[in-house]
Amino acid sequence: MPCLLVLASSLGGGNRKSLRIACIFSTVKSAKRTRRHAHIIAGSVTAPLGCIHAAFIFVMTMYTQLYNRLSFGWNTVKIDMSAARRDPPPIVPFGLAAFAATLFALGLALGTTIAVGMLFFIQIKIILRNKTSIESWIEEKAKDRIQYYQLDEVFVFPYDMGSKWKNFKQVFTWSGVPEGDGLEWPIREGCHQYSLTIEQLKQKADKRVRSVRYKVIEDYSGACCPVNRGIRTFFTSPCTEEPRIQLQKGEFILATRGLRYWLYGDKILDDSFIEGTSRVRGWFPRNCVEKCPCDGESDPAPEGEKKNR
Repeated sequence: MPCLLVLASSLGGGNRKSLRIACIFSTVKSAKRTRRHAHIIAGSVTAPLGCIHAAFIFVMTMYTQLYNRLSFGWNTVKIDMSAARRDPPPIVPFGLAAFAATLFALGLALGTTIAVGMLFFIQIKIILRNKTSIESWIEEKAKDRIQYYQLDEVFVFPYDMGSKWKNFKQVFTWSGVPEGDGLEWPIREGCHQYSLTIEQLKQKADKRVRSVRYKVIEDYSGACCPVNRGIRTFFTSPCTEEPRIQLQKGEFILATRGLRYWLYGDKILDDSFIEGTSRVRGWFPRNCVEKCPCDGESDPAPEGEKKNR
C-alpha cells in the first residue's frame, strides 16, 4: 500500500494521530478501481435495458387487455374485468388481480430503470474523471489551502491522466481487467504515488493550525434541531450525518470549521488537547460558546465563504 512508507517514516515523529488520514486514499482507490469495475458498469447498463423491455411488455399487455374490456356509453366509460369481449376468449386470463400485479411490476421496472440508470451515469462520471467524490473534496480543500495562504504551488491530482479517453481506457481494456495491481496505479506525469497522501497530511496539519479555541458559556443538550437556541439556529441545522455533541458550561472546544450559526470541532478533554486520546467531536450552536481571549486566530469561516477569501 502506497501510504505505508509515509506512515512508517512518520512514526518516529510522535504525531500518530495524523497517520490514520494517510491510508484513506489507498483504500478509496482500491475500492474504486477493483478488477470487476468494468463488469459492474456493464451490469448497470444491461439492467435498465432489461427493465425498459419489461416495461414495454407490461404496457402493451395492459393496453391490449383493457382495450377488449372497454365499453363506451353516452357519458360513461366502463371497464369489465370479468371477461374480454372477444371470440375466442384470450388464452391467458387477465382479471383484476393480474392487472394489479402487472401495474405493480411496471412500477418496479420504471423505478429500477431510474435508480440503476443514475448509478450508471455516476460511475461513468467517476471513470472519466478518475476521481471519487472523496478525492474531489480533497482536491477542493487543496486549492482552498493554496489560495488561503497565497502559496506558490499548484496541486495536480495524480490519477487524472489529463484526458477523459485515457481515464476511460484504464478501466475498459481488451482483457477486461483494469490497469493497476491494487497497490500502485498509473499516475500523471510530474506526480508520484504519494502525492495525494502528502497533500492530505498537509491539510491535516493546516487544520490544526487554523483551529480556534472556544469556551462553552451555555449548556447544549446535543439535539439535532434545538428549539431553545433561536429560530435561525433551529432552521439552519447542518444537513449532515455528522453528530452533535453535548456541551456543558465551562468546557473547551477546538473548532475547525463552521457555518453561520453552527460550529464543528473537538471537545478538549481534561482542559487539554492530547494527541491520541479518544475524540468527542461534532456540531454545536455558535451562540453556546465564546472565543477564548488568549487565541489570536480568526473565527472559522462559514463553508460557503471560503472560496471568496
